[in-house]
Amino acid sequence: MRVIDRQHALAIAFGRVVIGIIFLWAGLEKIIGEGLGTWSAEGFLKFATGGTLGWPFVSGEIAEGTIFNPTHDFWVALAGNEAAMTVINYLVPLGQLGIGIALILGLLTRFGALMGTLMMLFFFVAAWDFAYGVVNQHLAYAVVTLGLGIVGAGNYYGLDAVVGRSTGGWVRKWLLSGEPDSAWQTA
Repeated sequence: MRVIDRQHALAIAFGRVVIGIIFLWAGLEKIIGEGLGTWSAEGFLKFATGGTLGWPFVSGEIAEGTIFNPTHDFWVALAGNEAAMTVINYLVPLGQLGIGIALILGLLTRFGALMGTLMMLFFFVAAWDFAYGVVNQHLAYAVVTLGLGIVGAGNYYGLDAVVGRSTGGWVRKWLLSGEPDSAWQTA
């Protein structure tokens, strides 16, 4: 995709940086706030994955402990696996940090956007909270990060445009932001 209007290019770059800051903040909050290796997803996986269906599918009084998320048992079993939790407890904050940096800098944008989309889809399925409708923040972030990757957002005031000029085909196409357009996008 080629964006030739300067205002549209600025809007894409602004959106990329804002989403990058959101991911960066989430990772730093876990790493600095609680400490890398100290933060744990175990509580979320054990207790927050029951989900909801929400109106109009469920109304009235719902029995305590009702599980709506069909993937609930998977997440609870994952939380009970000490080796898996050790890996997850490092991957989530470091992944958020890496995705945030990639999007802010516009470097390895497609790879970062794909990883952000994948992470948010995992969160979306694990949370399964439809009390206020099907669309929640996890799905919204997944769609936005996917869109950033598709449009090649790193070509618009990002480092992918600079690095892409000297990088080979598949790396540029799949990890960076595709073919860089013109010099003004890196200004």
